[in-house]
Amino acid sequence: MSILEQIKTSNDVKKLNERELSVLCEEIRKTLVTSLAKTGGHLASNLGVVELSVALHRVYDSSRDRIVFDVGHQSYTHKLLTGRYEQFPTLRQFGGISGFPKPYEADDDAFIAGHASNSVSVALGMAHARTLSKQDYDIVAVIGDGAMTGGLSFEGLSNAAQSGEAMVVILNDNNMSIAENVGGTSKMLQSMRIKPAYLNFKRRYRRLFSHLPALYRFNHGIKEWFKSHLILSNMFSEMGFEYLGPVDGHDLKALENVIRWARDMRRPVLVHVLTRKGKGCSFAEKDPEKYHGVGPFDPISGELAEEGETFAARFGKALCSFAEKDEKITAITAAMAGGTGLEDFASRFPSRFFDIGIAEEHAAAMAGGMAKQGLLPVFAVYSTFLQRAYDMLIHDISLQHLHAVFAVDRAGLVGRDGETHQGSFDLSYLSSVPGMSIYCPASFSELESMLDMALYDCDGPAAIRYPRGGEGVYHSNHCETEYVLRSGSDITIVSYGVMINEALEAADRLKEEGISAEIVKLGRVRPNGFETVCESVRNTGRLIVTEDVCAFGSVGAQILAALASRPLAFSFRLLNLGDGIVPHGSVSELRRFCGIDAKAIVSRAKELLAGGDK
Repeated sequence: MSILEQIKTSNDVKKLNERELSVLCEEIRKTLVTSLAKTGGHLASNLGVVELSVALHRVYDSSRDRIVFDVGHQSYTHKLLTGRYEQFPTLRQFGGISGFPKPYEADDDAFIAGHASNSVSVALGMAHARTLSKQDYDIVAVIGDGAMTGGLSFEGLSNAAQSGEAMVVILNDNNMSIAENVGGTSKMLQSMRIKPAYLNFKRRYRRLFSHLPALYRFNHGIKEWFKSHLILSNMFSEMGFEYLGPVDGHDLKALENVIRWARDMRRPVLVHVLTRKGKGCSFAEKDPEKYHGVGPFDPISGELAEEGETFAARFGKALCSFAEKDEKITAITAAMAGGTGLEDFASRFPSRFFDIGIAEEHAAAMAGGMAKQGLLPVFAVYSTFLQRAYDMLIHDISLQHLHAVFAVDRAGLVGRDGETHQGSFDLSYLSSVPGMSIYCPASFSELESMLDMALYDCDGPAAIRYPRGGEGVYHSNHCETEYVLRSGSDITIVSYGVMINEALEAADRLKEEGISAEIVKLGRVRPNGFETVCESVRNTGRLIVTEDVCAFGSVGAQILAALASRPLAFSFRLLNLGDGIVPHGSVSELRRFCGIDAKAIVSRAKELLAGGDK
């Protein structure tokens, strides 16, 4: 039995000697590579924090102490060290363990994570709770330098430093988020990446004078005076943190000593840790951006399983085509150039490409400024991350009716990243933004046409929402606001985007049973009076709307509101994602689980038909 197989809790990690710890780290890296080669997941980020994760479990007891991960995609080693080794092959699989911290999985997962920059705020909240309830446990936030490009991280740091609460912030600095970091914060951290000789001297100095407290206080006072008057301090010290570092993030003994020291200071302390993303795996070290989040791959060569063309890639090509003819077009990304298909745009139009880091609020407000001064900004962003910028959509875009385009990638079900990444809510919150036009392409050709419409047929804000991955069997180009895709007389099925493929399959199955379904496809869901839908329901008397968004604010709910103003008698079923909280699994598994796939449509149609005459 390997050492890793015997680890169930933080206490088990504490019992290991130096040689066993070295072997444990090797076993963890081997497990990460071999397991993720089958399931996919976040590879490079987890390989980079193996020693850091082990050190944290050597110092803290995760069943009692609170280890708060920022984003959480670097928590795999933590899961392996907290009793989930045997479950690890189920990572990101339907019914298996999540790729992010989930308190419902284990008490060792202190807080749910999936979005960036909130860990310090969460940790400070826990520290206040500990103080007020007079309890005794330790708190540490683990935040990456990529998450430090988000403004929320500085709000948390500023308040935590002032609070005086005993807590440790681990700054995991690998000079990357998904791609290379950008902005002033990144440059500041680069200037702080010096040899840790000063830290070692500082530690020896404190140890030497520990038995002479009066002399230590005198010398320390002199040192602090010179430091404040003659030496430029770093930002964290100026905020009020005790700054320790930088320290080698792959030197387990040094890490453990520094983290233990930081914990025992009983005040706000920031430990600056330098790690290498992809550490121990040659191909992941060479190209950490490529191997940040991956599907299945060859564990020896690193060759990734082939992926067909995606909506993101087609969007990137189309935007480049428009930008060649229109110099007003700019492209904005929040640290997701590769994921949103903008790498080619960045290469071809560098002066019009803006990667602003993990700061979606800033991106949306900046787009407003560009639009106000005559540019045509396009902000490409994942659905689940755009929700962070809701205030800016209203305050900085809508109130002035500015023409900015939001390319909402990963709309609907995204699959194995689970609850924090499903694009369940964008249609609901975008529909509430005054003046917003919302386009929902169902094919690549529709995406290109609707991008044209969003750029040049709108005079206010516009959003194009499209899914992760590629198109289905539907390849046509019907961009009309409403279009009768297939005529029928027994029941009306309404859908939009790639969910139209489920509607078509359901209609085929119903036809085999002698049931005639009329399919109404929506191209633009807002503004939309749903006149064609209402006319279809007038003829069939039965309605099914299937969509992969939350129920509140769904298109189905909007259609029912439109139908309510008409003297129609009809029966209906709305198939959607309910409250929008959907676990991880493949998209097909999740559609079946949520009851929005072709099989569910057929079943609901039969229920309506069995209900009697119209």
